[in-house]
Amino acid sequence: MVGTLGMEFFCYHRDRPGSGPLRGELGEAHWSYMDRYEAELIARGPTFDRDTDAATGSVHIVDLPDPAAARAFAFDEPNYQAGIYRDVLLRRWRNVLGRTMWEFPGGRRGGNRYLVLGLGSGQPADLVPPADGDELIAYGPLLSDDGATWVGTALLVRAPDADAARAVLTADRYAGIEVHDWEFGGRR
Repeated sequence: MVGTLGMEFFCYHRDRPGSGPLRGELGEAHWSYMDRYEAELIARGPTFDRDTDAATGSVHIVDLPDPAAARAFAFDEPNYQAGIYRDVLLRRWRNVLGRTMWEFPGGRRGGNRYLVLGLGSGQPADLVPPADGDELIAYGPLLSDDGATWVGTALLVRAPDADAARAVLTADRYAGIEVHDWEFGGRR
């Protein structure tokens, strides 16, 4: 089980089209930067286009003392500084499963893995993971900066396909649901 330093944050850097070569050049700078946060990371890994295997973004769920530390984490990252990312989604998050991705019983390999983002609309939904959530790697609500208001749900899941991953969330409770191919990150 993961202990908290103060606040948990969900960070999704989305790649700018055509930034793959620069991402490759900055690989070691990115790894070195993330090594500094090893103890604070709850989950991490790239999103990618399954057809081309090209990276489309980078997910980091991190436990930090406060919003200022989270902003520094997100915006001091070398790939962000170099212009690889087109935008950043940074939100408070609550680790409903109470574990890191490395504690996922299904391990690092096997099956399709997805990032599912449900952007909220109205009353909170899916605050509790589904009862049959054995395939959940990470799960939690996205929250306002002060942590008081639900603004969506973010999860990492192993599922047979994107439709099954999307079905983890209650579709009519969200303004939109995104599903991205994802894999466990970290140094190999």
